[in-house]
Amino acid sequence: MILLKKRWLLINSLGEGTINGLPDELLETNVLSQEDTEIVKCENITVMDKARALLDAVFRKGARACEICITYICEEDRYLAGTLGLSAVPVWDNPAMPTSIGSGGSVKLCSLDEAKRIWKENLTEIYPIMGKSSRTRLALIICNEEFDSLSKITGAEVDIIGMTMLLQNLGYKVDVKRNLIAWEMTTELEAFAHRPEHKTSDSTFLVFLSHGVREGICGKKYSEQVPDILQLNEIFKMLNSKNCPSLKDKPKVIIFEACCGENHGVVLDDAVKKAHIEKDFIAFCSSASDNVSWRHPTQGSVFIMRLIEHLQEYACSCDVEEIFCKQPDDKAQMPSTERMTLTRRFYLFSGH
Repeated sequence: MILLKKRWLLINSLGEGTINGLPDELLETNVLSQEDTEIVKCENITVMDKARALLDAVFRKGARACEICITYICEEDRYLAGTLGLSAVPVWDNPAMPTSIGSGGSVKLCSLDEAKRIWKENLTEIYPIMGKSSRTRLALIICNEEFDSLSKITGAEVDIIGMTMLLQNLGYKVDVKRNLIAWEMTTELEAFAHRPEHKTSDSTFLVFLSHGVREGICGKKYSEQVPDILQLNEIFKMLNSKNCPSLKDKPKVIIFEACCGENHGVVLDDAVKKAHIEKDFIAFCSSASDNVSWRHPTQGSVFIMRLIEHLQEYACSCDVEEIFCKQPDDKAQMPSTERMTLTRRFYLFSGH
């Protein structure tokens, strides 16, 4: 994820020649569509705006797109590449394969021998995974960044890009929905629960990035006068065995990053604990009660940043619950694993 880490520097440093040529290169290599390139070129006036739009479009396309982008920059502007520490990397023929996009930003792959060892030692304790060539894994990210009454969540775009790239590298097709009111979030969840791809999937991830209150996730119109809230219980209810039979007996991972502002503790985990118990869920909350969920204005959520790093490092050898438990016990930021009703251990076996 070196390109993501260099995002702000690139936005301020890419020259007009590079920014004009790069969209065409990405179009020719089928990374970006014609519509994507036209949006970058025609809907943005300044070079910085074009750079921002282009980089965010590339991030959403995944690791292969980032590799091609880095290679082009290295070839066209060697001085900038050297200044930012970028180096050309080989492009994989299979874009679904987890790839390295720079130091510190790769998903470590599970070797075949390691996968066989884990299976042999824990055969009856592990959720089965489907073959990579035939499975259709889906993930959903809902991010409310702009609000009518609440403060804007800074760094949310970095969180979206980071989680999207991570989940894509783990084999999930990622849908991203932004700035929704509560009933729109409900509608999106219902539609997601009924997606036919779940029948040929072995698991799912849902990520919620928003402001939060004790009762649940804030919609974009939330205020003290307008209770625009997606109830936590509704999320579990819509994905339970009755309402989402295609995910019955399959692990469902739900990640909550809820920022409650400067003077309020994050209390989403209280609501999660009260949710109706269903099988095969695990919820991971950004902060325990009475603690603020910390964010960096340009690097995003500390919780999301650390979670991505740990999944990149340990998805090859540890199950999901073990990975979540590796989050640091920080007095300022205390993530918590809640609603753990997994009946087996969920290994991602990155690369398989």
